[in-house]
Amino acid sequence: MMGPHSRISRSEPLHHQVARNLRNDIAAGVLRDGQPLPTTRELAEQWGVSVFTISEAMKLLAKEGLIVTKPRAGRVVNAPDQARQSDLRTSTPHVVLIGGYAGSGKTELGRILARETGWPILDKDTLTRPVVEVALEILGCSPHDRESATYLDVIRPREYEALMSAMTENVQCGNSAITTAPFIRELHDTAWINRLTAACQDMNAVLSIVWVYCDATTMHTYLRHRGAARDATKLENWNAYLDTIDLTFRPPVPHTVIDNSASVTPLQKQAMKLLASIISEGAR
Repeated sequence: MMGPHSRISRSEPLHHQVARNLRNDIAAGVLRDGQPLPTTRELAEQWGVSVFTISEAMKLLAKEGLIVTKPRAGRVVNAPDQARQSDLRTSTPHVVLIGGYAGSGKTELGRILARETGWPILDKDTLTRPVVEVALEILGCSPHDRESATYLDVIRPREYEALMSAMTENVQCGNSAITTAPFIRELHDTAWINRLTAACQDMNAVLSIVWVYCDATTMHTYLRHRGAARDATKLENWNAYLDTIDLTFRPPVPHTVIDNSASVTPLQKQAMKLLASIISEGAR
């Protein structure tokens, strides 16, 4: 429950936040072309906002042509470009390492890049969560624990080991790879980054490091909507959680920042600019 001195700012209208997240889901293929959307009341319940907020968000998306209203079907997603198949082959493989705090939009960015390029997306949670949850239970912890010393010291290192091994195997086969995870500890560690850079060079791969920034308000809205059990502790102690992270952090090496806060350039446009930069860098 948020207290009276919540650090969540309401400077950005809630309907912009809702519209942005739905827009990202459409760009990432989570919401598919022709898919009916829930009713206004159902969306309001899902997002924990008023029906007025949802109606205003729908107006924004309709104006952008991302949703249309059809007889008997109601509002449906309008994204015909999703059917377009992409397969971007490059002379050297690319490793796109995407990091950021929980709820920043890392996976959404990765999915958009994967849809545009045909490159595999390797997401830490997708690859490791089922095994992690079982391992935590065996060790006597909650399967949703992401804060204890057992998780941080025993489980977490193996998660990242598995993730980076999957990336390495793809690159050794000549494939590019989009790798998404928080990478908080790793991107604070210059030695770890240098080892990764050297490994990519040995595989004749181009490494691009991307940091996804998101303001606290937008992160909270997204995590609350996502409703993942692993986020429960963060949401229940939101102000305390914010005290443990540094939203001003940026990796201490060359990188690209993607701003996924509400009411800034849409994530898809930023993704296209990022992709152009990555391809240009690899062509040098």
